[in-house]
Amino acid sequence: MRPVPNDVLSEYDSTGASTGVELEVIEAIDEPFDPEQIDVVTRTPTVDLMLSRIRTKMIDLAPDFQRRADIWNQKHQSRLIESLLLRIPLPTLYASEGDGDVWAIVDGIQRLTTIGRFMDPHSIGRDRLTLQGLEYLDYNGCTFDDLPGRLQLRLRETELVVHLIRRDTPEAVKFNIFARINTGGLPLSRQELRHALIPGPARSVLGELADSPPFLRATDKSVNPERMADREMVLRFIAFWSISLETYSHADFDHFLREAMRSINKMTHQEVWGVQRQFIRAMEAAHAVFGPYAFRKRYRENDRRFPINKALFEAVTVNLARRSDEELDLLTARCDMVQTGLVDLLADDPEFERSISQGTGDIGKVRRRFGSVKNLFDGVVNA
Repeated sequence: MRPVPNDVLSEYDSTGASTGVELEVIEAIDEPFDPEQIDVVTRTPTVDLMLSRIRTKMIDLAPDFQRRADIWNQKHQSRLIESLLLRIPLPTLYASEGDGDVWAIVDGIQRLTTIGRFMDPHSIGRDRLTLQGLEYLDYNGCTFDDLPGRLQLRLRETELVVHLIRRDTPEAVKFNIFARINTGGLPLSRQELRHALIPGPARSVLGELADSPPFLRATDKSVNPERMADREMVLRFIAFWSISLETYSHADFDHFLREAMRSINKMTHQEVWGVQRQFIRAMEAAHAVFGPYAFRKRYRENDRRFPINKALFEAVTVNLARRSDEELDLLTARCDMVQTGLVDLLADDPEFERSISQGTGDIGKVRRRFGSVKNLFDGVVNA
């Protein structure tokens, strides 16, 4: 039997709190980027032009993105407006150019939302911001319309600095550039980047399933949604559910998940409903079979609970979804056998343990963990 690790690290959110998901060891990029492929330009649009872009849907603020608009309170928002009135430059905005010259804002959502709330709340579907808690100006209790005309004009003509990554920049390069941006002192998570840069119905599909009672019950509400770790777990299920495992050949796992988001965007309502049904079915079965230990490493029967493991989550849930109702009933009735079998796999099979711990997107490791879990379920069903 292999030695049991003393601890398993977890991912952390912007407050330093654990996301409740085990930290994966990400393998380094094995090919350097060609600098000639990187096309970043600097724009200096006025506030008025940015608001015009927002009104005409030429800026995508991704309103339910992690650093969402309501993370700043009214006092913080008011002081940002005060900074503009005092001609204090704002930090640089970062955006990605998409189809039709639409800009997806990756860093600066709160700043633009605050400006929109104060100057044109209708454009972002929010209530109007009234200034409060100002430090230097005597405009507490004022809205934009209450300001003198010269100050209204000053706000409209203020120039913002936007670093725009052009659409011709290869996607892998674009994602890695944004991953280096320390927004609020913390790099964006991969799922936050996918959410920001791949607009469409997938955003709401992933959000709804991550908020669904069966998912929350199966994960024991232990996955902190702040960094979108919960949505990435849903995406992993859909990505693997939608393909035949034998055809999986992606050297770039992040690219595989990005393509899965685009596939969801293209699904019909009927196809989305089918995926949602299978996801809910798998969550209910996982809870019934594994109870509080669902999707967690367990090296001994009396182990403490480790954080949820994403790779184990996808292998277990997809394998459960592919079972018939009768087989799920058998796995539930023989749940002790299933749990013991998984403990034995983790304790006695180092290849399986590595397949859910390091470089989990590797083709061989993907097939190893899915195959091992399938064989475990087969053995219990046929016992």
